[in-house]
Amino acid sequence: MARLPRRAPRRPERRWGASPVRTGSGQRPPTALVVALVTACASLMVLDTQTGDSSPVEPVRRAVGEVVGPAEAAVAGALRPVTSVPDWFRSQSSLRAEVIDLESENAGLRAQVRTAGYDRNRLAELEGLTASARDLGHAMVPARVVGIGASQSFAGTVTIDAGSSSGVGPDMTVVNDDGLVGRVLRVTSTTATVLLVVDSGSTVGARVGESMEMGFLRGRGEPGEGGDLDLELVDAAETPAKDDTVVTWGSRDGAPYAAGIPIGRVTAVYASLRESSQRVVVEPFVDVGSLDVVGVVVPSGTSSDRGLVEADGSLR
Repeated sequence: MARLPRRAPRRPERRWGASPVRTGSGQRPPTALVVALVTACASLMVLDTQTGDSSPVEPVRRAVGEVVGPAEAAVAGALRPVTSVPDWFRSQSSLRAEVIDLESENAGLRAQVRTAGYDRNRLAELEGLTASARDLGHAMVPARVVGIGASQSFAGTVTIDAGSSSGVGPDMTVVNDDGLVGRVLRVTSTTATVLLVVDSGSTVGARVGESMEMGFLRGRGEPGEGGDLDLELVDAAETPAKDDTVVTWGSRDGAPYAAGIPIGRVTAVYASLRESSQRVVVEPFVDVGSLDVVGVVVPSGTSSDRGLVEADGSLR
């Protein structure tokens, strides 16, 4: 029996303007559906913007926030230690630098506190030196004591840090703001050796009080407390009063001692009837055991490599 020929399946008729419908994997939604979704989204956005807190979307947004918010917080908390590592290193480096700066500043402040008394004393001595120059009417080269006694060939001496380059020479008077310190023995270009008034080899011409009686002061070689001076008056019949002030009578051209420099005060007078003599004890105004800033009396206008205190107290 003969078979009839098979007819090919009829293909669906495609209409123009309609989107093809795909089935299975890779199915694409119709264009009309996409347009409808976009329009709906746009409408919701406009409605949400215009209505504010009363937006119909607000309940949905709040519900989503309540669900998603805790999850976001948990994720952020878990990641925070990792994300903050760079900031931790930066903050540690900054804190370390700040600690170093603070430690340096504290060390400087501690040093200032430790030396505050010393600095105040030096400032007071410098101010006193300028006042002494003005009161005595002598120009001075300021200097500091840098050595004392035992390191030199003289027992009652000090070394100062001013020498010939500063205008200092032998047989110049050395004072501080209290009175007479001594006289210059020898100099180098940068230092000078000063014989102290309390040295046993020191002899100073002096006048006593208002009487203007003349005599010679000699040291006992005892620096510091107890380092008194012995005064021998030219006229042994004169008896000075206790607490009379003793000053230098001066030398020719002011060398080795300028006139009118305070030396000390009379503390005791011992008389000997048998020998018809007396011994006058004078306590020096200067404590040679604590010398620091001194001034070397020089002619006004002396050339010096350092500041000069003029006779009127000004600095040059």
